[in-house]
Amino acid sequence: MMKKAEKRIGSVVVGVAAVCLSWIFISISVQAAPGIPPDFDSKGGKNYQRYDETPLAAMTGTDGTRALNTFYDRRQYPGSPPIIPHKVATAFSGDTAKCISCHERGGYDAELDAYAPVTPHPENENCFQCHVPVRTEKLFVATDWVSIDPPRLGRSMLGGSPPPVPHSLQLREDCIACHTGPGAVAEIRVEHSSRGNCRQCHVPQLTTGVFERKN
Repeated sequence: MMKKAEKRIGSVVVGVAAVCLSWIFISISVQAAPGIPPDFDSKGGKNYQRYDETPLAAMTGTDGTRALNTFYDRRQYPGSPPIIPHKVATAFSGDTAKCISCHERGGYDAELDAYAPVTPHPENENCFQCHVPVRTEKLFVATDWVSIDPPRLGRSMLGGSPPPVPHSLQLREDCIACHTGPGAVAEIRVEHSSRGNCRQCHVPQLTTGVFERKN
């Protein structure tokens, strides 16, 4: 009887040790490689955070009316901060939490009859440093400024393959914020926001030249 009990205790000890070792190996495997910062992928982790924090309706809604032409009309050039296209109370300049109340998760505004676009960088609290309301339609001084052409969409190398990212990721690393939900621009709204890791398939386009293999 003693031998059987000792064997049982021994098997339990071995089993517990095996479980502990497996957890140690798992914890080691999920750690980043030495010297690699957590945000090396242009803060790619924000995609996962946004997915966890955004309500399903805001992720999957498709009834917004924002269009690409309007998207560019509100910017001096592609990639620049958009103007604020609605009236803003003076008190907002001292309390940007009021901006975030609409633009952090989106939502429908009955007064404007539109869905609020979601900001990809809610952590940048001073919204008025880059975004300003329009006070007048008159030019401050005469100018011959002509905006640069926006990036062409759909530059897939093969039919049906994932298109590259045609813009910089600076302040736009949170793909889900701009490409999903009713507040997104219709032409760039995606139907697979639940996949999370967008840059597993879509990579920034660093050059427009054709790759040629060197002999």
